[in-house]
Amino acid sequence: MTLNILSVASEAVPLVKTGGLADVVGALPEALAPHDVAMTTLLPGYPAVIAALPKKPKVLHTWQSLLGEPARLLAGKIGAHDLLVVDAPGLFARGGGPYGDATGRDWADNARRFAAFGRAAADVAGGVAKGLAFDLVHAHDWQAGMTLAYQRFAPAGPQLPSVITIHNMAFQGHYGADLFPALGLPPQAMAIDGIEYHGGISFLKAGLAAASRITTVSPTYAREIREPGFGMGLEGLIRARESEVSGIVNGIDTDVWNPASDPALKAAYSAKALGKRSANARALEAEFGLERGDGPLFIVISRLTWQKGMDVLLEAADHLIGIGGRLALLGSGDAALESGFHAAAARHPGRIGVRIGYDEALSHRMLGGGDAILVPSRFEPCGLTQLYGLAYGCVPVVSRTGGLADTVIDANLAARQAGVATGVQFDGVRYQTLADALTRTVSLFRDPAAWRSLQRAGMNADFSWSGSGGAYADLYKSLTVAP
Repeated sequence: MTLNILSVASEAVPLVKTGGLADVVGALPEALAPHDVAMTTLLPGYPAVIAALPKKPKVLHTWQSLLGEPARLLAGKIGAHDLLVVDAPGLFARGGGPYGDATGRDWADNARRFAAFGRAAADVAGGVAKGLAFDLVHAHDWQAGMTLAYQRFAPAGPQLPSVITIHNMAFQGHYGADLFPALGLPPQAMAIDGIEYHGGISFLKAGLAAASRITTVSPTYAREIREPGFGMGLEGLIRARESEVSGIVNGIDTDVWNPASDPALKAAYSAKALGKRSANARALEAEFGLERGDGPLFIVISRLTWQKGMDVLLEAADHLIGIGGRLALLGSGDAALESGFHAAAARHPGRIGVRIGYDEALSHRMLGGGDAILVPSRFEPCGLTQLYGLAYGCVPVVSRTGGLADTVIDANLAARQAGVATGVQFDGVRYQTLADALTRTVSLFRDPAAWRSLQRAGMNADFSWSGSGGAYADLYKSLTVAP
């Protein structure tokens, strides 16, 4: 029997994306289909999402007042899979991004926007639209957390089993207690085992407290968030529900991220034809204005933030150059870090190249031409760039945390002798640990046989969605099959 799952999220590729959340939500329906699971995705009606619908979309339900706003439930498709859209123009029909304006400033009414979205999702799960019936609700991150709170405290119909996935514990949707009267919830919801958090409200906490099961996007991150350094104030709740918390590592779209067929590359290649990568390396050097060198070309594709360890990388940039490396960086973020990397490039012309911003095609070219990708994150729930690096033979150099620890096998002696090593890991994001990892990477690069072994092991690993899709399907079935 096919399970019908309602996936509730604030973004999904290819319609709207700000980060890895969108990749996961967009990939899950296809990954689940072989496991007798049909997933319908529910999204807010941002302009880009509305534009993807038919000119006259089917209206499945109308709300006269969705937390004070008129709204409609529209039907469409996201690829070959079913899509539902909460069309509430007063909340979602605006320019900028899904969470903020064109300057990056958060919308002042985000609490109301995503509370209304959660209310709509709970209504849909409860059967408000004729012909729609689901077996389980899967909510993603704080923007969908209130879905499960409404299911718990003010259900529109039968309460369904539920899963909430934490894509990043750092983002929790904190708001003041003065929001509560507008939510339409009974008084008992504003309690320590409900949506209350330190005298205010947390949308993520609301979802974590109400969900049947909690998942994160890697097993290591599922363990890490039990501790204060990673739990961001919610570690007590996670420890209390420890037996109901698990991690399922993300996958990647191997049709899009495939060096053997990537149209962005100057030369296609495979694990059996790594020599063809040199054409991509020469093209990348020219694009970033870099000199040829006998050391590795390190690349960075990242937000330039403290979480990503970019401050420590900036501190270690001179060391990277001093040991024979070069650096091509693509990213944006903190103004001080952007300025710092520009200054490093000015100190080392021809050795460091910097592009501020994001360019999807360029990221493909960097992975196809770079030798090693640096991901020195202080915490990383899963991470995708290291997976792309593995797929492209661009050896990951990563901190031992979260999904980075789960997906990269360190090139220690035993792993190298067994032929399973795929990258370089280091403990603790500090100057010395990163500098040592860079030095070790350069040493490995100068041993061609060892380096090719790392590349081939990474490229031959399976980080498609097939395994992760099966794990999610098993989880859903465990919650929906009667004992």
